[in-house]
Amino acid sequence: MKTHSLFLSFALAVSASFAQPAVTPRLPDILGGKGWKGDTANLRLADKDGAPAIRFEKPATGLPASIVWLDGFEFREGAIEFDARGQSAPPQSNFIGVAFRVNDATTHDVVYFRPFNFRAANPDNKAHAVQYVSHPDWTWSRLRQERTGQFEKPLVPAPDGDAWFHARVEVAARQIRVFVNGAREPSLVVNELSPRTGGSVGLWCQGVGTIANLRITRKP
Repeated sequence: MKTHSLFLSFALAVSASFAQPAVTPRLPDILGGKGWKGDTANLRLADKDGAPAIRFEKPATGLPASIVWLDGFEFREGAIEFDARGQSAPPQSNFIGVAFRVNDATTHDVVYFRPFNFRAANPDNKAHAVQYVSHPDWTWSRLRQERTGQFEKPLVPAPDGDAWFHARVEVAARQIRVFVNGAREPSLVVNELSPRTGGSVGLWCQGVGTIANLRITRKP
């Protein structure tokens, strides 16, 4: 019994040494540029159940995505959680998610969602609900052509494309796992394509969409 107690105490001490408090960045500071970088011209302050949210308002077709990221923030491994809401129509109108391994506006990795595909009638479109990319080298078009079906998957069960959904992006040991709405099984599991092992975290959107309740837990 004494040996068991000592082992338990040691295990708890080890677990505590790896525990890190979650970081919950202030989203309203994005618009003022306080602690954040990136283009905010098409961003607006919104609300989700009394919590501040960021609304992206920018036509998706033919224009680059909007990205804002934390200034001076370093993320190597851990989890990124957030709530997001896009829209189910029209097609190609909203791509929304989070960026990590961020160096600047052109060099970053992204996990993003296509809400207009969540419940698409066409199975091929439905299979393109969640996507991982690594810019600038591995764009969605290159991945779809060269590694078809590996870096984008459907969501099962499929959320309502017009409703809020919760996402958790786990990054560990050069692998990325994406969980949606508290699911026990990941919707997407991929190996990282970027050679970068660190960088900042940010919000990313092409088109229209809203993000709230950003929460980042870093593994030491």
